Amino acid sequence: MIRNALQPWHLLIVVLVIVVLFGSKKLPDTARSVGKSLRILKSETRALRDEDAKRE
Repeated sequence: MIRNALQPWHLLIVVLVIVVLFGSKKLPDTARSVGKSLRILKSETRALRDEDAKRE
């Protein structure tokens, strides 16, 4: 049952639901915001790793 939990058509349904909920006009702005958030998260984790490396 759990083995086949995520099929390609499940992803298609999720994408369709997101398009319906947010609309095609808001999707680029939402994707841009998610991208900025991921970049910030990546830079912060890199800074924490560098800080830990300097302590050792």
